[in-house]
Amino acid sequence: MNTPKRLEKALIKLYNAFHNNELNPECCSACAVGNILDNHDSWKHLSDEHGSLELSYVGRVHQRLGRRFNGYSPLELLHIEKVFLEACGFTVPLCHYNQKPHNPTNKDNLFNGLCSVVAYLCQLEGIQNVMDYSKIFEFEDENPVYKFDVIYS
Repeated sequence: MNTPKRLEKALIKLYNAFHNNELNPECCSACAVGNILDNHDSWKHLSDEHGSLELSYVGRVHQRLGRRFNGYSPLELLHIEKVFLEACGFTVPLCHYNQKPHNPTNKDNLFNGLCSVVAYLCQLEGIQNVMDYSKIFEFEDENPVYKFDVIYS
């Protein structure tokens, strides 16, 4: 499978952020979109509320002009962030009275968020989810469809 460049770059950035403990859903430069956009927080001006799908005036202008930020339109970026926040356990848009997880940077919460983001990014590209491992468990006539060489050390 040929992975589109914008997806590949986004996956590498998200992978590194996760493993370097640089992923924080409550920080606009360290959230999913913040990491995809090289840890810049200027994208937060695309909407008036963090986690909202409603473009601000600035966001609508950029969207109408066809602007792309590391390959993604303003509306795509807002969708990515919404997917991430909700999968991490937040109620969006973020505000002091909406539900949020007890520990927002818990690795399990972040992993859930990233899995949902990767699924959404693949959907944007029109390809199968690269994290879908269900195929390795497929079987036919009680035999696995795919064979793996298992090496025990």
